[in-house]
Amino acid sequence: MLAIIRSARVATCLLLLITSIPLVAAAANSDDKPNIVLIVMDNFGYGEIGVYGGGVLRGAPTPRIDSIAAEGLQLTNFNVEAECTPSRTSLMTGRYGIRARQRPDGPPRGIWWGITEYEITLAEMLSDAGYATGMFGKWHLGDTEGRFPTDQGFDEWYGIPNSSDRAFWPDSDSWQEGAHPDLEFTYVVSSKRGETPKRLEVYGREKRKTIDREITDHAIEFIKRTAKTEQPFFAYLPYTQTHEPVDAHPDFKGSTGNGSFADVLAQTDAYVGEVLDTIDALGLKDDTIFIFTSDNGREGITRSFGFTGPWRGTMFSPYEGSLRVPFLIRYPGKIPPKQVSNDIVHLVDVFPTLATFVGGKIPTDRILDGVDQTGFFTGKSGKSARESVVIYIGNELFGVKWRNWKMLIKEIDEDSYAISNMAYPSIYNLLVDPKEEEPETFYLDDTWVDAPLWQVIEDHEASIEEDPGAPSSSRSGN
Repeated sequence: MLAIIRSARVATCLLLLITSIPLVAAAANSDDKPNIVLIVMDNFGYGEIGVYGGGVLRGAPTPRIDSIAAEGLQLTNFNVEAECTPSRTSLMTGRYGIRARQRPDGPPRGIWWGITEYEITLAEMLSDAGYATGMFGKWHLGDTEGRFPTDQGFDEWYGIPNSSDRAFWPDSDSWQEGAHPDLEFTYVVSSKRGETPKRLEVYGREKRKTIDREITDHAIEFIKRTAKTEQPFFAYLPYTQTHEPVDAHPDFKGSTGNGSFADVLAQTDAYVGEVLDTIDALGLKDDTIFIFTSDNGREGITRSFGFTGPWRGTMFSPYEGSLRVPFLIRYPGKIPPKQVSNDIVHLVDVFPTLATFVGGKIPTDRILDGVDQTGFFTGKSGKSARESVVIYIGNELFGVKWRNWKMLIKEIDEDSYAISNMAYPSIYNLLVDPKEEEPETFYLDDTWVDAPLWQVIEDHEASIEEDPGAPSSSRSGN
């Protein structure tokens, strides 16, 4: 039991180190501050790209994205949260979404407004470490004054504030003027730190076809401009077009002959390739951490596209098809090439890991659920710094993963989203039953696994009581 490495327990230990100083510096691996490019896909299944069993199987090869795996580390057990906003919260804060979301007491399927101003974001940590910070794409973590990206640590931003499924399309055949006074179009916006975001144009269906092209162009311009200075940069690219509606750019529409999703997959591979080429052409390859991942698995609606590989389930479910997504990281000279691991890693680990790589400061006045994975990523440690993750949907704790085992204590109707408690927990050995088809409800040989699984839950719940998230004063309003 003492050998179990649990994220909540690590977080609790961090809290015990609190001093009067709210931040402490993570130990840097060197005096260098590597540039960081972080690409996050939207509702992108585990099995979409070539190195995860997709690519040509999905109608479009992905050689440029696959090259990141060839030059770095590929994780096959990288875990995220079950829906967009909690995952993006975890990425930005190093904390489970349940701690850091605006409405922790809201309904499980309610609208989540993202992080509060109380949270310290990845961009703020990197900015404090001397980085130029640029975001280009979908935010989805707050769309009111004080909560835009350029209020939360980014120097500049071009993109959309919310998800595409919250847009009202003026060029839709069904749109009716005057339907409701509160209906408002989504706009493409840009902003600089300290400025009110500027609405550039309505985000209609035609604009949707070109938005990822523009995101890429703005990111490349930011990288080139910043590279002329001695300042390291953080370029965050949360792409949009693999989220419904899937509309390819005119340059890629029909390019594969295999439908709209394949066209968008080919388009995405090309855009990622352009960013890679920019980094390499500037001579920054060895000085740049390049990450490719996703916020959650494929969409769950019947008509949606998406492939979860060998896993059961879609986003907004507690199954692996919701929780496991691609994760590729390249950092030549630091992260060995052609490495593949099935060790458990979670999105919350990105914050403390990058903090260590750059010598940034991590907050000590709150629990971080993330753990530092630099030793694991660089090959200095033979295994991940965590053995477990907890599983939430909305504000409901659904279960836990520990090593190759998984326990679910609740179930959800994937059509109505009705949640119910299980009479008996469902326990799966994910190596024996990766599709989670036959829970070991009445097992004999494996009764011992109850103890470590429930211990992870108990430790997590204790940490939530100790640090439930932002102060209540920070939670009122959006």
